[in-house]
Amino acid sequence: MTRFLLRRLALTIPILIGVSIVMFITIKITPGDPVASLLGPTGSPEARVALTEKLGLDRPLIVQYAKWFGNILQGDAGISIARQTGALGLVWDAMQNTLVLAGFAAILAMVVGVTIGLTAAVYPDSVLARVVSGFSLFAISVPQYSLALISIVYLAANLGWFPTGGMNDPSGEGGLGDLLHHLWLPGIASALVPLGIIARMVRSAMIDALNEDYIEALRSRGLPRSTVTRHAFHNAIPGILTIAGLQAGYLLGGVVFVETVFSWPGMGLLIFQSISQRDLPVIQAGVLLSALAFVLINLVVDTIQASIDPRLRR
Repeated sequence: MTRFLLRRLALTIPILIGVSIVMFITIKITPGDPVASLLGPTGSPEARVALTEKLGLDRPLIVQYAKWFGNILQGDAGISIARQTGALGLVWDAMQNTLVLAGFAAILAMVVGVTIGLTAAVYPDSVLARVVSGFSLFAISVPQYSLALISIVYLAANLGWFPTGGMNDPSGEGGLGDLLHHLWLPGIASALVPLGIIARMVRSAMIDALNEDYIEALRSRGLPRSTVTRHAFHNAIPGILTIAGLQAGYLLGGVVFVETVFSWPGMGLLIFQSISQRDLPVIQAGVLLSALAFVLINLVVDTIQASIDPRLRR
């Protein structure tokens, strides 16, 4: 198991380096001028030259990348151009808020998706299975942005059941109850697509497992349905974990629209605002930290799979 973990950790290094190179080049070729956004239309040519030299934007791209990546390894992501504070601190605070929202959505998607997927697989010819299949297809197809707006208009603004946005009530005392009250609408909007995908994958994996020969042998021995289902589910877990890990990683980047609509102070909202401001240090640090979180999530999933299935460790 130790060798397996070391191999997986070693693979994360070239992945993160590759992501950082692609991200750095993509940001550099994106239209826009951070110097112009800082100085405004009244900035003099001398001020532009001085600011360009200060930001290091007059150097070759490879020099800029080497300096930036070297600073990243030392824990220095630079200074936010728009906010004039440490970019890493801004990104880390936003990432924690995104992890709260993504974690809540992932738990919701896993619990509901696995439950309805199992139900549809164990009772494939029932009306409930058809309803579950239709709901999972609807969950995958519905745009998160539209669902978020509809929930704000009807459930928050008209009925007043939930807050329209934010993470805490400014006039309240905060706490876990207040956080959960603000979490429901953005959490459901974020979880809907992963929920539908997980439900369909669980249903497919369980139907395949329930059609295996060993399941027929268990049924022929007169074992109850719950016992047979448990054995089939145990063998379907590796595939379910894979898709669940991918969906959890997707949530880190897939909540951008949801965070923007609900004014959730997370990574998606921060990067969205930073793109419009051409705040390069924040964008670079945010994308790299999101990639690192995605890689770590997949590492955890691979480790759990290897602990369940010894064949993967070889």
